[in-house]
Amino acid sequence: MQAVKIYTTLVCPYCQQAKMLLKQRGVDTIEEIRIDQDAAQREHMMAITGRRTVPQIFIGETHVGGCDDLIALDQQGRLLPLLGVAG
Repeated sequence: MQAVKIYTTLVCPYCQQAKMLLKQRGVDTIEEIRIDQDAAQREHMMAITGRRTVPQIFIGETHVGGCDDLIALDQQGRLLPLLGVAG
């Protein structure tokens, strides 16, 4: 399974929704980077994604985007293959 990394904040409902969907799809470990606790990580996230909002989700080296992007990927049947999970 591909590694999953999420740039997040403590009180973000979209972050919680994205993590819940990933867990439902079999992801056991999610690396969470809390940008509300580390301004340098916020700057890094914005530099690598071009976005200011959370969550910003990476599966392996692929930037998926935010929660809506993750849901769309799942609905298109492309999330499990990206995760490396047999459908």
